[in-house]
Amino acid sequence: MNYWETCKAVERHPEKVGGAWVFRGTRVPVSALFENLRDGATVEQFLEWFPGVERWKVEAALDQGVPRRTPEIREETRRGAKNAIGVSRFLC
Repeated sequence: MNYWETCKAVERHPEKVGGAWVFRGTRVPVSALFENLRDGATVEQFLEWFPGVERWKVEAALDQGVPRRTPEIREETRRGAKNAIGVSRFLC
């Protein structure tokens, strides 16, 4: 089982955004969150740029996705999200 399958904040359908994992009820790929954080955006900025994505979904995606990413991506995510929310609760 893919670990995203247990996350209620995301969904995947073959006909929606090429089958990528997206935030439930949107066409916003979950990967956009991690890419924006990696590039220095804050969670607040991400939520402004993608108003259809709710904060709880971002938090759930961080809970689900960050611990399973490489140490380098985890560190980049930590730096990118640090200003917006208490990242320590999202990282293992």
